[in-house]
Amino acid sequence: MTEETSQDGALRRDLAFLYRLYCPVDSTGDCFFLLHGSGVDETTLVPLAREIAPHAMLIAVRGRIFQEDGFRWFSRITPTRFEQPSIRTETDAFAGFVTDVAALHNLDLSRTNFLGYSNGANLVSSLMLLHPGLVERAALLRPMPVIDDVPATDLSRVRVLIIAGAADLTYAPFAPALVTLLSQHSAEIDARIVPAGHEFGSADAAIVRQWLSGSAAVAQAG
Repeated sequence: MTEETSQDGALRRDLAFLYRLYCPVDSTGDCFFLLHGSGVDETTLVPLAREIAPHAMLIAVRGRIFQEDGFRWFSRITPTRFEQPSIRTETDAFAGFVTDVAALHNLDLSRTNFLGYSNGANLVSSLMLLHPGLVERAALLRPMPVIDDVPATDLSRVRVLIIAGAADLTYAPFAPALVTLLSQHSAEIDARIVPAGHEFGSADAAIVRQWLSGSAAVAQAG
């Protein structure tokens, strides 16, 4: 028996998305949904999440769109243009998955954080805009806006961290537009820039930890 129970980390196929559940025996009760970037799988964000919150439960989910040697969350037209029906279909399905996995594993969604990277971050922002109420805190690494027709959504109870890479020439220029979009829907935004490209690393982990500490302080004060 290791830090995690013997069944943790196994690929689970009991819901609409394939996923892995990691639950430390000394879990704090906090939970992270992990949404990976394009062309990889659900395991790629686990080390980063462990660096951020070593005692949190992790739900590492696999996108359903197959791409080359990995997976993504919705279909793309170009690196910065995406198929709108695919975004909405997969976001709707993921909203149902969040509800189902919370019921199945007795998760407290008020203590849940969403950590998304690149295409996974874009799925999280779509989830906030299309299914308000499911996401209260989200850390989005290297994101951009992807929805063409955004509904009138109230995000006044949502706290969002956006981290762009200074050398990410393809995607960083779109980050300010996402900040503006979510701010217009009343989300509380903390926007940061790290000296990196599209890749993520320990600098991102440190910022997310700091941001989560501030979120916890706000919750206790409230």
